[in-house]
Amino acid sequence: QVHLVESGGGLVQPGGSLRLSCAASGTIFSINVMGWYRQAAGKQRELVAIITSGGMLNYAESVKDRFTISRDNAKNTVYLQMNSLKPEDTAVYYCNADIWATRASRVPLDYWGQGTQVTVSS
Repeated sequence: QVHLVESGGGLVQPGGSLRLSCAASGTIFSINVMGWYRQAAGKQRELVAIITSGGMLNYAESVKDRFTISRDNAKNTVYLQMNSLKPEDTAVYYCNADIWATRASRVPLDYWGQGTQVTVSS
């Protein structure tokens, strides 16, 4: 089975920075897309950023030019560098990955981390 573990969340003042990490472990043959989503209190989960194994990127307009997603394929890890943080960035951030467990896997499966809280406040 696959397990995703996020780290790096916490409390930061407006204008500050945080770097989130998400490491995938377990039975993994290959990872296609990895990404970050967030869910603020009372709102639906939304895409923050995704990155494919080939380096294709997609960002939400609200974070473009402030956040940067990257990945280390050798470590099965995805990162999210968050700069110029705003109070509206406050949310639980979830790691997501599409993973083939083995060569014989019929389709890649979608996995989620447990979430890490990011709070931007003075």
